[in-house]
Amino acid sequence: MPRLLITAALLATVLSAQAQSPVKVEDAWVRATVAPQKTTGAFMQLTASRPLKVVAVSSPLAAVVEIHEMKMDGGVMKMRAVDALPLPAGQAVALKPGSYHVMLMGLQRPIQAGETVPLTLTVEGEDRQRSSVEIKAEARGAR
Repeated sequence: MPRLLITAALLATVLSAQAQSPVKVEDAWVRATVAPQKTTGAFMQLTASRPLKVVAVSSPLAAVVEIHEMKMDGGVMKMRAVDALPLPAGQAVALKPGSYHVMLMGLQRPIQAGETVPLTLTVEGEDRQRSSVEIKAEARGAR
């Protein structure tokens, strides 16, 4: 009987931690690569429970991970790194091809379709407090 109570307590702790995450992450995926490709993109939909901004992203599979934005500038599509990605409270922010996305550069190896790619978002609130959001993104072929 005590083992059942311990298991229930651990499950409650895990569920509570998931429920308290400041950001809901949906449909997280990474574009699969082929050798010798050293760069790929990660995409997802983020919804914050309060005003936040993504200030950093990391992955053990890439030397450099940045948040990028693509937008038209004088009739030319340009991509640039951004310092932070605002997440207004309750509004979904889509990271998708041709828009905001996460760039993984200096890949250690090719990423195969079907594998899981770990990502960590660092988010910052208006109070300047930071927290981490762990993501497991599925590698997919071209979409």
